[in-house]
Amino acid sequence: MGLTVMIVGLVAFLGIHAFVTCREQRAQVIARYGEGPYKLGFSLVSALGLALIVYGFARYRATGWIDVWFPPPWTRHVAVALTLPAVVFVVAAYIPGHIKRALKHPMLAGVKLWALAHLIANGDLGSIILFGSILAWAVYDRISLKHRTDPGAPPIPVSGWRNDAVAIVVGVLAYLALGLFFHPWVIGVPAFKA
Repeated sequence: MGLTVMIVGLVAFLGIHAFVTCREQRAQVIARYGEGPYKLGFSLVSALGLALIVYGFARYRATGWIDVWFPPPWTRHVAVALTLPAVVFVVAAYIPGHIKRALKHPMLAGVKLWALAHLIANGDLGSIILFGSILAWAVYDRISLKHRTDPGAPPIPVSGWRNDAVAIVVGVLAYLALGLFFHPWVIGVPAFKA
């Protein structure tokens, strides 16, 4: 039951995000209903999908865990190490500097690195489906960005080293908050376990 709910959530959440890459169809929907209703619909489907993912994964973890392979203990350390730059990259998408300039799409780079880190450290079916799907979507989205002819959203002005320093500090603080508080309390697994 939990896996099914999670998969429905993934279809909704990743499906609406994949729809954004269909630029002509997206433009038609916006032209027909308006930008406000489109954004509202996008947000509602995203929120519903995310809620179903979280609920479904929690139910799966509580009642239907299925091991596929057993990652060696050192993979947890790899995941912890890879997640730090992943969080910094996501922050750098919103505080653009040289990191954004180098990565072009730091949000997607961060999501890919985060999903890969979690795939390395988790060998159960639910985690493979969850993190594998998110990784596949991020790869697909990055490829689609290379082929877009429209500019998309207005560009965020890119600054310099100061923004990079701020992105790194905020990223490290967010990483520590996620690892020390969010992961053990919400996921039920301590991220920084020896």
